[in-house]
Amino acid sequence: MNRSQAAGAAPLPVLYSFRRCPYAIRARLALRQAGIACELREVVLRNKPAAMLELSPKGTVPVLALPAAVLDESLDIMRWALTQRDPDGWLAADPGATEQLIAANDGAFKRALDRYKYPDRYPDADRAVALAECERFVADLDRRLTGRAGLVAPQPSLADFALLPFVRQFALVDREWLRASPYAALRGWLNAFLDSPLFAAIMHKYEPWQPGAAGVVF
Repeated sequence: MNRSQAAGAAPLPVLYSFRRCPYAIRARLALRQAGIACELREVVLRNKPAAMLELSPKGTVPVLALPAAVLDESLDIMRWALTQRDPDGWLAADPGATEQLIAANDGAFKRALDRYKYPDRYPDADRAVALAECERFVADLDRRLTGRAGLVAPQPSLADFALLPFVRQFALVDREWLRASPYAALRGWLNAFLDSPLFAAIMHKYEPWQPGAAGVVF
């Protein structure tokens, strides 16, 4: 739902987000899946609002301001949202396997992805080496997905939705590379996500938030 918050309504959680950031995509996915309405404030990263920096001085998105807490890590937001409501059992998958896979994504894969996607930022890095590291990771994901819909469970779970925004980012660097790759299970998994109503719902474009502006209910 995209509308201004009704006057007199109880304050909603406030989410500071940036549409293309994979960490922010994670948070929006879980919030939408859990059916939790919030006031979304789209951030311009080169001009971060003072209100966000007061809540989280580290200055990264997403930031979720709750009545009694501030969550400024994407996984914390995902888990909080799904603890409120988890209609498809995203949290039911093996927690150990889930944590291990997310750690690999957020660690070695994200490091290699940055060096592959942004070679100008890492002039001392070998882009071909970075791609090879990324490929080892996506090859493992493809193996996991062969014959089933989820990475650590028969159906997609927290691990899938935590990783999908990063695999999407990888795929966007060179779409033809992935099309020509042997990773059919991975392509099907990614395409199902990109074609889903859930993904469409959380990727709507909003104007950057300005202090004093009416909030957009997400």
